[in-house]
Amino acid sequence: MMETLLSRSVRAICLGGMTLGMTAAVAQEASAPLQRVEVTGSRIRQVDLETAQPIQIMNQEQIQKTGLVTVGEILNNLSSAGAPDFSRSGSLTSNSEIGGQYVSLRNLGSNRLLVLVDGKRWTQSVDGFTDLSTIPSSMIERMEILKDGASAIYGSDAIAGVINIILKKNMQGGQLSIYTGQNEKNDGKNKDFSLSYGAGDEKASLMFGLSHTESGRVGTMTRAISSYTNGPAHPFDGLGAGPWGRITPVNPLSGGSLSTGPGSFNQVINHTGSFDGQGVGTDSRNPNNYHAYNNQIEDRYNSTQDMDLLIPSKLDTLFVKGEIALPKDMRFKTTAMYSQRSATQTVAGYPLTSISQPNYPVYIDANNYYNPYGNQVAGAGLGQDLFFARRTIELKRVTETENRTLHVDATLEGDFMVKDLAWNWSAGYNHSKVSGSQFGTGNINLLNLKRALGPSFMNAAGVVQCGTPDDPIGLSSCVPFNILGGPSASTPEALAYVNSTGQSTYGSTVNSATADIAGELFQLPAGALGLAVGIEHREVKGQEVPGQFEQSGYSTDLAGNATYGRYTVREAYAELNIPVLKDLPFADLLSFNVATRHSDYSNFGVTNNSKVSFMYKPVNDLLVRGTWAEGFRAPTLGDTFGGGSQSFDTFLDPCDTQYGEASRDPAVQARCLASGTSATYRQVNQAGTPIPSAVGVQSTVAFNTGAGNAFLEPETAKTRTVGFVYSPSFIPGFSVGLDWYNIQIENRITAISATYVANECFINGSSNFCSAIRRDPVSGQITTLSRGNANLGNMETEGLDLAINYRLPRTAYGQFNLRNETSYVDKFRTRSGADSEWNNYAGEYFYNRVKSNTNVDWALGNWGATWGFRYYSPVKDNCYTSTIECNMPDYEATFGTGANKLGSVTIHDVSVNYKTSWDGRILFGINNVFDKSPRTVYNTQASAASVDADTSLDRFFYVRYTQNF
Repeated sequence: MMETLLSRSVRAICLGGMTLGMTAAVAQEASAPLQRVEVTGSRIRQVDLETAQPIQIMNQEQIQKTGLVTVGEILNNLSSAGAPDFSRSGSLTSNSEIGGQYVSLRNLGSNRLLVLVDGKRWTQSVDGFTDLSTIPSSMIERMEILKDGASAIYGSDAIAGVINIILKKNMQGGQLSIYTGQNEKNDGKNKDFSLSYGAGDEKASLMFGLSHTESGRVGTMTRAISSYTNGPAHPFDGLGAGPWGRITPVNPLSGGSLSTGPGSFNQVINHTGSFDGQGVGTDSRNPNNYHAYNNQIEDRYNSTQDMDLLIPSKLDTLFVKGEIALPKDMRFKTTAMYSQRSATQTVAGYPLTSISQPNYPVYIDANNYYNPYGNQVAGAGLGQDLFFARRTIELKRVTETENRTLHVDATLEGDFMVKDLAWNWSAGYNHSKVSGSQFGTGNINLLNLKRALGPSFMNAAGVVQCGTPDDPIGLSSCVPFNILGGPSASTPEALAYVNSTGQSTYGSTVNSATADIAGELFQLPAGALGLAVGIEHREVKGQEVPGQFEQSGYSTDLAGNATYGRYTVREAYAELNIPVLKDLPFADLLSFNVATRHSDYSNFGVTNNSKVSFMYKPVNDLLVRGTWAEGFRAPTLGDTFGGGSQSFDTFLDPCDTQYGEASRDPAVQARCLASGTSATYRQVNQAGTPIPSAVGVQSTVAFNTGAGNAFLEPETAKTRTVGFVYSPSFIPGFSVGLDWYNIQIENRITAISATYVANECFINGSSNFCSAIRRDPVSGQITTLSRGNANLGNMETEGLDLAINYRLPRTAYGQFNLRNETSYVDKFRTRSGADSEWNNYAGEYFYNRVKSNTNVDWALGNWGATWGFRYYSPVKDNCYTSTIECNMPDYEATFGTGANKLGSVTIHDVSVNYKTSWDGRILFGINNVFDKSPRTVYNTQASAASVDADTSLDRFFYVRYTQNF
């Protein structure tokens, strides 16, 4: 049976490889006798692997010992990695990146990191994000993480650094690997299956692989820490509108809710069914009672219980790699990979109100049969339309995303000699494409809802029917919706009628042609002068197209416009490696490397970026290195051509008189009053109740976000690094490295947040930002806020990276090896302009000052084990209120006055492995052995709960079996 499966797989993979076309792996390994190799960060092949840039390397064995199965999860545990822009815990994320995995090196953003596979650019979304989950970890030989700017070598995006994933170059025989793991709560079940096989010799080789990976769902209600929006200490705070409904008269001025003033009422449907003697009593047509909302128990709902804490996903990958030797020392190399990822996100039913889409308000008609203040109750001509708020929990919002990634590249390369000097050349073509579709249910069709809440009556058959007795609407054309009757009154027919089915498609393509030549110009006393030059032509195009109904704005789904964009770039680079001194007293080695790159973009023009680095070894045991580099990041398709969309943003209104900055600063209060707020103004949540803390809440209406800006210019950066690596000869196997870095980004391209817009207007008094905000003339609530992309100010980060490795002498008790990677962030700050103050985020949540990974490996005979611990330093988070969870009330944080300092977290991981006599290997491990709970935080990226779901939730058990054949 296994032979049948294997033979079929081989035939399928080989056929798939021929269909897709053979493509080239980068010339990472050379077959020349001197074994010159190309190291990430340089195009010049060399024998010495020591570089002027700080590079961290993870091999396949280290990857497996993490107990993680996807590349994104593995890299996000790096000490130099910050919080990813999008994660599995962001169930409310509504863009095409949902379900993918991204890495934010040094917290500079996932779109400021360049991802290469075998030295080739990998796929990117329209907004410039590279989904690392599409690369199967089973096919990786090693990962090289360059923690340095490299735009002079690779072009755009390499500001924070470069991750170069080196795939296995060939195989002799096959490998089967099976993995399963889960949390101790019996959820988050992860599975991984991979099969690879290769054959060939120096003249020709072919390798294929296939893999299937599943990341299981984790629901919010499985743990106390995630069961409530604001954590277990505040179970009743932050709850949204309930499924029983809230009604008020319609404000004749704004069309919103008239909740205050003469003759107004603010009532909730009492889902308990008891009559409390206030408001309107029981009606035979509606089994629920209504009571006055003021001073009554609120009918609120914990929407967290209906949401994903970690969304599930599946990934299938097909991989082919081949190489053939040609005459004249030439080689043709090829790689083809196809991945298909699916993800399903589930969030609570929509918090529906009459103005969910302000341009298309929907009210309960005065002639609606279920209107308790309508004409059928109050008498002809005495009824009134009703403003309502009601969460439709019967219709959970479910979005299915299918993402397809295709990478095909081909390279012809060769070696030649010029006067005993080695040269190599290559010419290649690279095609990377990502495409996908999204299908969603659970939003509300407002056109149908308006009809369902319009005039209705009970017909002679005792059935409520749309229309009036004189002008009835057929049951096949309209289904009345008893929106105030609670979940039990919602019929399947009515829910199906108001349910909106949404869809969208997206895709982006990168096509590039490259030509490179590198070699030795002539010999100097300290070695050969190395040169590399090359050219590249790259085309980038893409689109994001919402469905026509979603674009119309007649759905509670976030309305958006289509994005279409394209640009081309022509580039040329040159790199020179200059050896100066060698084998001299106090100068065992001194060399310099210089590089420059010229880029000509069709959409914004020309940019030139250069780099200078040095290596100095006063003695053989000590290497001193440093770099100065210019970098840039071109505006993405979404930045420039984005159609824009709606978004329910989480923010804290600075004008809130209890928790906003207006409660502390008279100048802010004055600006707020001038904008239309009152002296007692309170920001409300989606339930219509005042916010209970300084934690931001989602906007009650959709804001406008993400429109493209055709006038954007590229970001520019300056990177400086200085460090050393000490490998004392008197301690064999020991080395320690320490590198200082400073990265300064100017002309920063940023998607401005709602909080930023509000703060710039009311705290900093910027009229440009105030023009993007409008408030309700009666309630003072923000009803319009527009935010987009802009070249906005500067960003700077500075810190230290420490690396320690010690392979201890072998003893009778086995071989021990110590590995440590530690990152310290001294500053991480931004500002909106040259005249603005810096905001320093270092030490606040997402920006740990210290993040450290330590592993101790042990091996004896066929047995091996690893013990590791991950350390996260204390952080400052939002105060819950000025007196609750606020141990630093006077601290001036970037998010306002007052902070709550949270203690450090250390997570321990253990694994044991055994190599069998039949060439197999068993690996068993437990991550988070001591069951350390994550911190409750209010700046978290998790959509459903105030918990950092990207750290370990509890113990995670896993086992992997690998068989070579």
